[in-house]
Amino acid sequence: MTPLLSVLTSVVAWVGAMLAVASVVVIGPARLRETWGGVRGRIWDARRAVALVCVVLLASAVGRPALLDVSRLFGIQATALIYGLEGGFVAWVQATFASPPLTAYFSRVYVYGYAFLLAFPVIAYLALPRTTPVRRLLVAYALNYGVGLVLYTLVFAHGPRNVIPDMVTPLLFTNQPDVILLASEVNEASNVFPSLHTSLSVTVGTFAILTREEYPLWTLIAVPLSLSVVIATMYLGIHWLTDVVAGFALAFGCVALAHRFVGSRADAAESGAAGDGRRSGSAPDADG
Repeated sequence: MTPLLSVLTSVVAWVGAMLAVASVVVIGPARLRETWGGVRGRIWDARRAVALVCVVLLASAVGRPALLDVSRLFGIQATALIYGLEGGFVAWVQATFASPPLTAYFSRVYVYGYAFLLAFPVIAYLALPRTTPVRRLLVAYALNYGVGLVLYTLVFAHGPRNVIPDMVTPLLFTNQPDVILLASEVNEASNVFPSLHTSLSVTVGTFAILTREEYPLWTLIAVPLSLSVVIATMYLGIHWLTDVVAGFALAFGCVALAHRFVGSRADAAESGAAGDGRRSGSAPDADG
């Protein structure tokens, strides 16, 4: 087994185990059994949002190398600007708080926790009677990746571990050196503004708060975990504070746009469909 495949297998195994446990604890066995019979229909109902995410991810995977060249040649050279704006804030974070236990925690959060954080709400929202939450979530994901790709093209900047290596240590790679093999496949050193780890994690945390009535336990898990990912991006020396602030703005904007694009008319249509089902003799769905 190659080192890259070994790392990928480890991530898949750990995240899969986390998803299985969370599904039983947060969603519950009863709802999972109910979901199994109608999941294909719900996926079909969310097909446009699924297709949008797939298209954006494919465009990112195919176009990112060429767009990186465009960014390097024509993009805003923002590294010096960002460093001049915030100075050694990330270096101060490491110098003040770095310790082996925290490094181990934030390294695992950044790799395993982040993947779990993005995957679980898709499963959880598919288990709800209405597909509006999962469609909104997927649209928000697509917007994050799409706008992020545009900004990565417009803004060329390196992270603190590359700019001030004498002050900032790449703690993720010193703690888990094999992870660099996976990171190099999905990211570039100049893709720092904004922090997509921040924007996607905050997106999930925001959705968790908005759906707290359906999954109160998930809110208690998702919000601290999403904030841990945000802190990890700076603690590990990967992103500037500026990237994180931009990530928060991107997240809130994408959540707002997702609710606008998948709005009240979709709720009304689904309510109408549920009403027709009840009038025809079917049992009413519990919204939650």
